[in-house]
Amino acid sequence: MVNEIFSMRGRFISLEGSEGSGKSTNLEYIQQWLMQVGKEVVLTREPGGTSLGESIRELLLDKKQTAMLDDTELLLMFTARAQHIGEVIEPALAAGKWVLCDRFTDATYAYQGGGRGIDTSRIASLENWVQGDMRPDLTILLDIPVEQGLKRASQTGAPDRFEQEKTAFFERVRAKYLEMATLESNRYRVIDATPSLAQVQQSIDEMLTAYVKQP
Repeated sequence: MVNEIFSMRGRFISLEGSEGSGKSTNLEYIQQWLMQVGKEVVLTREPGGTSLGESIRELLLDKKQTAMLDDTELLLMFTARAQHIGEVIEPALAAGKWVLCDRFTDATYAYQGGGRGIDTSRIASLENWVQGDMRPDLTILLDIPVEQGLKRASQTGAPDRFEQEKTAFFERVRAKYLEMATLESNRYRVIDATPSLAQVQQSIDEMLTAYVKQP
């Protein structure tokens, strides 16, 4: 009976990447791909995903919030995440749906840990408190060199509070992502986001084809 209940549970996929990696475009591609193979997909994002979370997102991205402390930023991320898990992610997974999330806790380790320099043990404490054992089943990292990514991002509109950071900040973010991908290679799939969109999506297609065949 326990195995039957577990088999009915959906899967949780997170999509990660720094600025200019093509997350928004490829998030839609992954959603459509999964739907075409018969998965019921809940598309969501972090910070955000709920009414409360979206309000917190606006605050976090507001470039006028120049006095926000790093600890405040971290706690707001997990406040939004707690609501997101309880209101959206956990109910969807329990119902057998596949959750596709634009960023999750790995982004906190990358941006607040790597970028801001917050001790990762403090992030891990919050992660365990808010999430328990919940982790994505699969994390797709779209990786791109920082200079190339920032050049792409500069063409998409006015920068938000994070996008205004200096290049060194994003170098630390990328380094942290790649470190996590190495340490958790069973969960991570790293996709080179530097080629054309068609080539990137071909890589995603091949990766997802192999993944959905897994029991």
